[in-house]
Amino acid sequence: MNLFTKKFERIKNMQSFTLKKDFAYGSVSFFLLALFIAGGIWLQMSMFPRIPFQPVIYLAVLILVAGILIAALPLWASIIQLSVILWLVILGVLGNALYPLGVLGTIGLFISASVQLVLHWDKVVVLRMGRFKRVHGPGLLFLFPLVDRIAEFVDTRIRATDFSAEKTLTRDTVPVHVDALAFWMIWDAKHAVLEVENYIEAVILSAQTALRDAIGKHELSSLLSEREELGREIQQALDAKTNPWGVTILSIEITDIIIPKELEDALSKQAQAQREKQSRIILAAAEVEIAKQFEEAALKYADNPTALQLRAMNMVYEGIRRNNSMMLMPASILDNMNLGTVLGSAALQKLQSESPELVSSGQTGTEVEEDR
Repeated sequence: MNLFTKKFERIKNMQSFTLKKDFAYGSVSFFLLALFIAGGIWLQMSMFPRIPFQPVIYLAVLILVAGILIAALPLWASIIQLSVILWLVILGVLGNALYPLGVLGTIGLFISASVQLVLHWDKVVVLRMGRFKRVHGPGLLFLFPLVDRIAEFVDTRIRATDFSAEKTLTRDTVPVHVDALAFWMIWDAKHAVLEVENYIEAVILSAQTALRDAIGKHELSSLLSEREELGREIQQALDAKTNPWGVTILSIEITDIIIPKELEDALSKQAQAQREKQSRIILAAAEVEIAKQFEEAALKYADNPTALQLRAMNMVYEGIRRNNSMMLMPASILDNMNLGTVLGSAALQKLQSESPELVSSGQTGTEVEEDR
């Protein structure tokens, strides 16, 4: 017994028990059943007007309960069994006089289960005597009792399914956890039902296999930077596998890539070092550019000592003004700046700008002042 249990434990995707259905018993079916019950009561009272009304009500309720049980177990076998039980109750308990309501009630159980309502986005695969008959689109569908059965209602809308690959090694042997999202739809309901047992699970498992295979072909750097390319590669491989099943893969999107914490810290340090290296390169290039500008300025100052002295004075002034503090300088710096000559040249330039006709006549600044 232990060996038998362990053998099935190795199977990761054991199929769980699912109730098979021959049809869908919904609101339309209950409405038709109610019409048959009402018709049976009218026929019963017309044929046997003197019969008590209470047994008729009991039988009608019994037929309605049978419809509820059929909705829970939508199988032709369930209808047959409930019909047999219904007639045993009529013949053994309620009396033979209730056969009109019993007949219409039994017919109503079969007819109500035969009429199916297919929604706009669904397609129904119909089997007749166990063989494929047709694919029916949206609208009302009539099944031949006991002969036809619905294999499955297939939703043809676009579906979104998430899947993942845990602890998968990349090409450079880095374990990663990748989460992805698949958008897919069924374009051929016949192949989706007849070619594969469970197309939803088949798509998910195939997507996981394709994702693991794609991760093993790429390095970590390409996984982090080329997500769209990885998604297209998985989509093409997966679509080639699922297309014979009537399923098409529209797109694959990589939602998250998780790497080990130690590797994440190492990559962070590497990125920080790379940014520091880039900043130093930019700073060095700026130094070279500044040196070139200083060289050009030196050539201009070489032919104009006055401009150089003015620049020196401006640097001293800017240093005092910006720092808002006192600056100590040696006394010899004033001699090197030659303030008298510089200020005289500045005054002469200002005088030329104010009275150019006086300067052109040869008068000095003192003579101009005496004339005034």
